[in-house]
Amino acid sequence: MKLIKTSWLVCLIACLSASVSTSALADIYGWKDSNGRPHYSDRKQESARVLTPDNAPAHPTSLANQRVKRVFDGDTVLLENGTSVRFLGINTPEVAGRNKSAEAGGDAAKAWLTDKVQGKRVRLEGDIEAQDKYQRKLAHVFAEDGTHINLELVRQGLAMVAIHPPNYKYADALFAAQHDAEQAKRGIWQLPAYAPVAADSIGLDNYKGWKRVRGRINAIKHSRKYSYLQLNEQVSLRVAKNPAVRFPNLQNWLGRSVEARGWIKKSGKRLTLDIPHPLALQLLN
Repeated sequence: MKLIKTSWLVCLIACLSASVSTSALADIYGWKDSNGRPHYSDRKQESARVLTPDNAPAHPTSLANQRVKRVFDGDTVLLENGTSVRFLGINTPEVAGRNKSAEAGGDAAKAWLTDKVQGKRVRLEGDIEAQDKYQRKLAHVFAEDGTHINLELVRQGLAMVAIHPPNYKYADALFAAQHDAEQAKRGIWQLPAYAPVAADSIGLDNYKGWKRVRGRINAIKHSRKYSYLQLNEQVSLRVAKNPAVRFPNLQNWLGRSVEARGWIKKSGKRLTLDIPHPLALQLLN
C-alpha cells in the first residue's frame, strides 16, 4: 500500500517542497512498468531516470466531483463512473461479508456514511499514492456542503486514524479529531472491543485484528531501516527511519509507558506494530 519503499519518494518531495538541496540524498530513480504503474528506488533500474526538482512527480490535487452509487462500508464507496474509492487516513470496523465477520461499530459507520453520501456528489482529494494494492482510488472525500467525510467519521467516533506512508495529508487534523472523540467517548470509543490491551497479554494465538496496545518501552534496538521499541521479548513497536517524518529522540521514550494502535504483524515468533507517525504513539506517563 511498490516494488521499492515509497518513503524514498516522500523524502525527495518533502525536501524539494522545503527547498532543501538534494545533494545530501542518494539519487532516486523513477520508472513505469508495462501497466503504467510508477515505481521508485534508490537503486538504478533499466529505463529508470534520476528524479530531480524539475521532474519529480507533482503532489496530486483535487479530483473532479463524482456521484456515489454505492456504499460498501464505512470507508469504501463506489462511484457512478465505476471507480472504487478507499478513504485515506482512516479505518472503520468491518461489516459482515463473504469472507469476513462484522466488527463492533461497522454497521453504524456504514449507516452514517450512506446517509451522508449515497446518491450525492462528492469531491475527491488525493495524496501521494493514487491507488492501493486492490486498485481502489485513494482519496480524502468531501461532501457537497464541504464536510471532510474522512475527518467527520473520526470525529463522530465511527473510525480510527490509520495513516499509511507516504500518505500523510491531514494527519494532524485526524489525530486531533480522534483525541476529541475518545475524550467524549463517542462511537467505538465506548465499546469494550476497542479498550486497551496489555502487551504482555498478546501472543501468537491472539495478535490478529486492530488493537490498542499498552506497555513500557524497556529496550530500543536499531537496524538499517528501522528502530524497534521493545515492550517485551516478543512484542515491539517498529519505527521506520524515514527522513520525511521527524520523530523525537527515541531514547527519550526508554522506560516510558506508551499506547500504540494498529495491526500487529508476525515474523517468526516476534510480533511488531508499525508506528507511521509520531502522533500514533501516545505517552502515558
